[in-house]
Parts: sequence; C-alpha cells; structure tokens
Amino acid sequence: MGARHDDHHHAPDGHGRALRLGVGGPVGSGKTALVAALCRTLGPAMSLGVVTNDIYTTEDADFLRRAGVLDPERILAVETGCCPHTAIRDDIAANLDAVETLEDRFGPLDLVIVESGGDNLTATFSRGLADRQIFVLDVSGGDKVPRKGGPGVTTADLLVINKTDLAPMVGADLGVMDRDAAAVRGDRPVLFTSIREQPSATAVATWVNDQVTAWSHTHATPAP
Repeated sequence: MGARHDDHHHAPDGHGRALRLGVGGPVGSGKTALVAALCRTLGPAMSLGVVTNDIYTTEDADFLRRAGVLDPERILAVETGCCPHTAIRDDIAANLDAVETLEDRFGPLDLVIVESGGDNLTATFSRGLADRQIFVLDVSGGDKVPRKGGPGVTTADLLVINKTDLAPMVGADLGVMDRDAAAVRGDRPVLFTSIREQPSATAVATWVNDQVTAWSHTHATPAP
C-alpha cells in the first residue's frame, strides 16, 4: 500500500500525490473488467480513484458503479467527444481535471486509474497524465496481434493478454503470443489472464501494488 501524505497530492513533480495508472487497449479487450478487478483486489488495502473515458457516454463509469467495486463518488467519467487517444495523449486537460478533482475530494490517494476509451494499437498515454501504463489485448483477435506491435503493445509498462479462456475457441496459440510479445517488448513484462475465470486478476494486481509501493518510496513529500 502506498504512503499517505497530507498535502500537495497532485504536485506536478509527483511528490506527495498518487501514482497515476493508465489502462488502454482496443474495444472489447477487457479494460473495464480489469479496472473493476483492480478496484476489487486493491481497494481494501489502498485509497483509490478511477477516471473513465468514453466518447459520448458514461457507460464504463456506470458499469463500475453498478459493480460496486468502489465508492461511486470515487469514479468520474470523461466524455471525450473525440478519438480516445486525443484525450489521453494530445489534449489531456479534461482527464487531468478529473484526476485532480478526485485527489482534492478524497486525497491523499494511493492510486488513480485512468481508463482510456477503446482504441487501436497506437494508443498511448501522455506521461503528463499517466506515470505507468497497462495495455490490454485479448486473444479473440488471434495470436498474430502481439507481433503487429504498435506503440501501445511495445512501450506500455505492462502488456496484459486477456481472455485466455477463449484461446481454444479461436485457435489462438498462447505460446506464440508469448514469444511474439517478448520479441517486440524486450524486457518489459507480459501477463496472461482470464478475468472471467480469475476475477481478482491477482498477477496484475500484484504488479500494480509493486508500482504503487515503489512510487510512494521515491515520491514522498519532502520534509520541510
């Protein structure tokens, strides 16, 4: 669990504020289900906030609120009105406002998760918005997807390949996906999961918890 601080929780240099985690990936890959799993698993031990992005609706935020994984007031929705990558990479003001609103209302927080709207393999978060990034794929697109690369796949701090339970149904070879992901990502980690079968997403939650712990140790508010 991250350390708690009394003020300056959204300082631009990172000191005294929550780790901001971006979750991106194509439509239907399981981003919202992963965010729900992280809230469910990490919520009892740390203070969380969530910002969701949809183009014209608040559907993802509404899903999370109905799921009861977090206090509904800790979930804010951004209606981007534009391509999803624009609001997370090019014009991040609305998302930053939502993040800072959560920190003002509920801070100090340990973690703020920002979920992108569904986008393609080029989707990445501005480092002015997200300190760490997860990119979510699913196996239903076939085992060729990781080797196609793209900034989302190759540069995210963690690649999550979801819906492994569907692999036999779509003829996807998880070994091939693992090999190809390693080839384009180098030493960056890859985790396979089926949130349907493992709703706690334990391996991903452990990775996130480690990031929050490391962040809190290196970005504590300096002593006066």
